[in-house]
Amino acid sequence: MSTSFLTAISLAIDSIKAHRLRSFLTLLGVVIGVASVILVGAGIEGLGMTAEETTSKAFGTESYLLAQIANVGRLTPKQRAARLRNNRQLKREDLNYLRETTGEEVLYSPYAQRVDDVKRDELTLEGCNILGTAAALAEIRDVGVVDGRYFTEQEEKNKAFVAVVGDEIRTYFFPGASPLGQTIKLRGYDFVIVGVQEKLGSSFGRSQDNSVYIPDQTFEKLYGPARSMGIFARARPGMGLSLNEALETTRVAMRVKNHLGPTKEDNFDFLTPDSIRGFVDNILGLIRVVVVPVTMISLVVGGIVIMNIMLVSVTERTKEIGIRKSLGARSADIQVLVLAESFLISAMGGLMGIAVAWGLVEVLISVLEAKMRITWPYVVLAVFVSSGVGLISGWYPARRAARMDPIEALRAE
Repeated sequence: MSTSFLTAISLAIDSIKAHRLRSFLTLLGVVIGVASVILVGAGIEGLGMTAEETTSKAFGTESYLLAQIANVGRLTPKQRAARLRNNRQLKREDLNYLRETTGEEVLYSPYAQRVDDVKRDELTLEGCNILGTAAALAEIRDVGVVDGRYFTEQEEKNKAFVAVVGDEIRTYFFPGASPLGQTIKLRGYDFVIVGVQEKLGSSFGRSQDNSVYIPDQTFEKLYGPARSMGIFARARPGMGLSLNEALETTRVAMRVKNHLGPTKEDNFDFLTPDSIRGFVDNILGLIRVVVVPVTMISLVVGGIVIMNIMLVSVTERTKEIGIRKSLGARSADIQVLVLAESFLISAMGGLMGIAVAWGLVEVLISVLEAKMRITWPYVVLAVFVSSGVGLISGWYPARRAARMDPIEALRAE
């Protein structure tokens, strides 16, 4: 008597129906394992989406940063020390030189940063990000101003005490009201708010909505000249230059200014959106390598449960196996029967796990407004692993059943 795979599946379904509670509890381990893998994957993808959106809002999509050291997050302490020794500090004369030599093709803005407290009347918001920039930064970095405007070139030249504030500044000092025309204090000076930046959220645990943008020369009046300024830049609209072409224009100009020969390395650094995305991808890749295998442990546990249940099932069906063998069933047929049941349990658990994960993701997105996205690689991985676990877990019970002596099996009670 030969048993086809379809027949084996049909018999496996009958066996599962005959022991509904036991089958459900066996499925539960696989369901939890598959759902965990998919949920973790959705969370990682959501984190990547958030980082991408935050980067484009906070850094711009076509801008780049020139600085003494720009790729801080991607450098080892030894590499950072080497850059500090080799790279020159950027001063205002470098900014003026770039504007004079390449300003017709590229827009430039200085970028200085300090952490300070912002005050208004009796209220104080600590640890705010104070940024000294040119008026051109609004165009270079696509600064989203949702209320009011960015400060003008004339205000920049006049060293005016004006500011564009982040959403956290607005909600803290002016809840439910527009802050335009109102004042905040920095270092004892009153700054008139002329604009409010769009809400950016947080990035790697740090708020990006507590920023205060002020004219760079006003910034120098408050804090003194920066030891080494950063310079944001992008291709001037209408010039037809790509980001890489604009960056190369800046690089050539800086190399000429610094009298660098063809064999000498740059003594300055650049940061681009692509390098930020690469850094974020590396972090997410590390998270995947560490977290995803850990969540798969639950699938292994589910596999152990399946193996135990199948061993129990084989013991209960000893007499049935003896009858089948006495009627001509081969060892391979018995093996297929047990494997089919083990595979079916794990496959059903995998499909139920996908449904559970999908539902939980939808709930988290709608209720908690979480950034999550289910992607097919994680779904395929979870189903593939769960099915594989089912086959592996059923292999030993199937072999044990296939090797039973039919006479001994028929004697079993």
